[in-house]
Order: sequence, then structure tokens, then C-alpha cells
Amino acid sequence: MSDITSAFPWRPDVIQDFARSELFERTFQEGMDLVEETASYLDGSGRQDSKLLSRNSALAYAAESMRLTTRLMQVASWLLVQRAVREGDMAADAACEDRYRLSAEEVCRGGPDAAEEEDLPVALTLLLDRSERLYERVRHLDRRMYVESVEDNAPHPVLSQHDRLKSAFGG
Repeated sequence: MSDITSAFPWRPDVIQDFARSELFERTFQEGMDLVEETASYLDGSGRQDSKLLSRNSALAYAAESMRLTTRLMQVASWLLVQRAVREGDMAADAACEDRYRLSAEEVCRGGPDAAEEEDLPVALTLLLDRSERLYERVRHLDRRMYVESVEDNAPHPVLSQHDRLKSAFGG
């Protein structure tokens, strides 16, 4: 048994339950559909849209399309790990490793300011908004499964001190 599993024996069950849930199935489908739609836009009409922009707007377009791509690749990678757990291709405790968690948060959570967004093509801003909502949802799931659960299983600091006082005073 790995150190992760022995330290947190409940994690594999939480991960397995989520990977088999309807919520996962819907989130996975939405994520993969958005990746495909984004790739189609950026390789197709997005190229044409970007050619019509001013120099500054074209720079903003390039930056935001990179942010969009990074955000979606983070989400897709995370979802594919969960699917691998569901299908038995990966042990649930392996999915707990940091390398399988969401990263590049500074890049993924940023976005254009209002002035930049005004000049960006509507199709790109819609994809940015949808990808940000999806990223935040997956981030929430990731934190619930891998961070908050750890904190929930940690001893409560006040109760822990209360127990120590009781034992010290024979209560």
C-alpha cells in the first residue's frame, strides 16, 4: 500500500465514487465537447477573426487563446485521470498525486480586463466564459476530493485541545 493510501485510506473510495457518478459523466462530456469546440474555433473562424483585429487586440487575442487552451488542457487532463480510475486503468490512490491535480492556476484563473474583452471576438469571449466556469467547477471538485477531505479528517484543533485538557485534569 502506498504512503498516500495508508495516510488517507478514504481517498480511493471518494475518487472511485466520483468517477462512477452521473456528475462525472456530465462534466466529462461537457469538458471534451468544449475542447473540441474550442479547437475547431481556434483552427477555423478564430483565425479569420484574429486577422481583423488591431495590433493590441490581436495580442490580447493571442494571450487569451493561450489561456483558454491551457485552462481546457488542465481540465481535460484532470477528467481523463478520473476516467482512468473509473475504468480501472489507474489506481485511485495514484490519482491523489500532485502531478494529476489541476495546476497552472495563475494562468487559468486570470482573464482579460473589461477593455480588452470589449475588443475580442464574441465567439472567443463566450468560449473563455464557458471554459472559466468549467475550470472553476472542476477546481471545486478537485479541492473537495483532495484538499477539503484531508482537512475534514484532520483532528479538530479545539476538540483536540479540549481532549488534552480533560486527560491532563483527569476528566
